[in-house]
Amino acid sequence: MKKIIAAILCVLFAVVPFAACGTSEDGLTKIRVSEVTHSIFYAPMYAADELGYFEEEGIEIELSNGGGADAVMAAVLSGSADIGFCGPEAALYVLIGGSNNVPKVFGQLTKRDGSFLVSRIDEADTFDWKTSLEGKDILAGRKGGVPAMTFEYILNQNGLYDGQNVSMNYDVNFNNMTAAFEGGTSDYCTMFEPIASEYEKAGKGFVVASVGEASGEVPYTCYIARENYISDNEELIEGFLRAIMRGIAYINGTDSAEAAKVLLPYFDGTSEESIKTSLDSYKSIDAWQEDMTMTEDAFNRLQDIIDNSGELERRVNFSDLVDVSYSSKIYAELNK
Repeated sequence: MKKIIAAILCVLFAVVPFAACGTSEDGLTKIRVSEVTHSIFYAPMYAADELGYFEEEGIEIELSNGGGADAVMAAVLSGSADIGFCGPEAALYVLIGGSNNVPKVFGQLTKRDGSFLVSRIDEADTFDWKTSLEGKDILAGRKGGVPAMTFEYILNQNGLYDGQNVSMNYDVNFNNMTAAFEGGTSDYCTMFEPIASEYEKAGKGFVVASVGEASGEVPYTCYIARENYISDNEELIEGFLRAIMRGIAYINGTDSAEAAKVLLPYFDGTSEESIKTSLDSYKSIDAWQEDMTMTEDAFNRLQDIIDNSGELERRVNFSDLVDVSYSSKIYAELNK
């Protein structure tokens, strides 16, 4: 399936012309950003928008929810989005698929998996990745998706293997996992915030571990753009990164209760208290890449995770996919 997707995307890249970003009525340059999903996990980007950091760079961002990394990459390749925000594996598959002009990763926001493992019983003080999960059934996402592959990687590191001494349940759609778990499916379920905290607060289950802490640093969500868009809009790329780095600094340096007020307009139906709790959870696992610069070690760990699941046709060189020059430059400027 990945080969087919990569081939389709390469065709899109070859035949669809690039659509340049426009200018808004107030003179700001509009950047169309397709995000893989809308989540408190990406709080620094929304804070940068709400606090006017993008506007100070002469930028207006137009966010759209791609609903998956493949859709985000298709939007970037077709020119319907200027910047894609998703896992770098989407670009990795395009590169492996044979494209000679692959979109580049130019900045990284999150540096670990943002999900938490929820149990039916309270074992926060006794949970162990091997002994607690051995022989159990776990809802961990779509087979072949990075969340599920990351979880499988952790299990394998602890001597647990699907179909042997543990069962990975891939039968439930990501959006229906929590409902299925509540209905009695499986012994454990992975959930992102604020769902995990709200689920626990409602007395329906217990958060027992952070998947991101257990897996180590992984370039989980990054900013990706076509090479010609980056080269033609270097000042915009630098301004974009500068705004988000300021957003990261704000979230990390501000009391979560205060930051929750800033983020509230971006999460209709979510309470300030839930946003605060989510921010505290993500701060506790050091979720955001402060300098937005991917490391080669983290990139190689991502390839290890994909390879471990049998989904990596071949490994690629870090420099073929990632350009760290812009993020390194802007972070150095901001921290003189």
